[in-house]
Amino acid sequence: MNDKKHRPEWVPENATDGFTTEIVKGKEQNSPARSRKFVKKKERSTEEYVQGIRKGDRAILAQAITLVESNAKRHEEQAQAVINEILPHAGNSIRIGITGVPGAGKSTFIESFGSYLCEVGHRVAVLAVDPSSSITGGSILGDKTRMETLARNRNAFIRPSPSGGTLGGVNRKTRETILLCEAAGFDVILVETIGVGQSEVVVRSMVDFFLLLVLTGAGDELQGLKKGIMELADALLINKADGENKQRAMVARGEYNRILHYLQPATKGWSTKAYTASALYHEGMEEMWKIVLRFIEITKASGVFSERRNSQTKAWINAMINDYLETSFYNHPAIKSQLPILENKVVKGDLTVTTAVKELIRLFEA
Repeated sequence: MNDKKHRPEWVPENATDGFTTEIVKGKEQNSPARSRKFVKKKERSTEEYVQGIRKGDRAILAQAITLVESNAKRHEEQAQAVINEILPHAGNSIRIGITGVPGAGKSTFIESFGSYLCEVGHRVAVLAVDPSSSITGGSILGDKTRMETLARNRNAFIRPSPSGGTLGGVNRKTRETILLCEAAGFDVILVETIGVGQSEVVVRSMVDFFLLLVLTGAGDELQGLKKGIMELADALLINKADGENKQRAMVARGEYNRILHYLQPATKGWSTKAYTASALYHEGMEEMWKIVLRFIEITKASGVFSERRNSQTKAWINAMINDYLETSFYNHPAIKSQLPILENKVVKGDLTVTTAVKELIRLFEA
């Protein structure tokens, strides 16, 4: 090969001019070193985030959620600036919380229900809160892999987030994420939780409609179902009502309805009832959506809907205050230095827990 411009960067010492592969002119030949070069990702401006979210750009929406979820101080100010800009465009969705006992098929139901909503013209955002790994702190279930069909739907957006050990299994930034999704044009927000019992009250404080998925046979299964969580639900859904299990599901529906009759309704003016569905065979999705719409219609007419949204805002304020105080406490220099020492004294029996805590509070307030 006579054209030195197209000669390979490496050739054997005894190579002739004929040693080469076919070179196509006009195509850049990257060297291995160049292809492995790390290119630092350009950080977006607040305006770029806001415009991308308003246009429904799912990639920018995902990046904005990552920004909001970041614990880095340099990201916090910009995250709040983005939230403030999109706030006027948020709040127009129907927010549905979904939880359930282990094995009730939450992910299968959400995929089936979400797919149905997309088919009838809605844009659905699924905020699936995964349990956090105690080792890495990251998500361990990976909801995108559990909802493959819905994840491929252009009218759906799935965001798995690690719970981080937060009470109720809800990521502490879930409220902000809801606002971002609403501003991006998603009109139905589904918040899936890991189902950890009575602490699901945290979910109740950020959604309009709360759905509890249960199993067939309200006997043995009911023993593991806390009364508190049933009192939070606006509807109970007995999933997997198909095949040989369908008759048992109908029996369970009656049993649950008898129980619900004696419980305090979760929402004023609304009667919580049990229903059946088969997410696997996409049965009962239309009925459940009609129930949700009826709930929204009744609560808006009575004023309960706006009252609940207002109380959610107050709960958000209190949650943010608690989060700020906790972060400030553990990041305080005196706490960082003295906490391990006092913990060690308590473990050895040289100091009581109460005394240690009082000392830490004194250091924090000094």
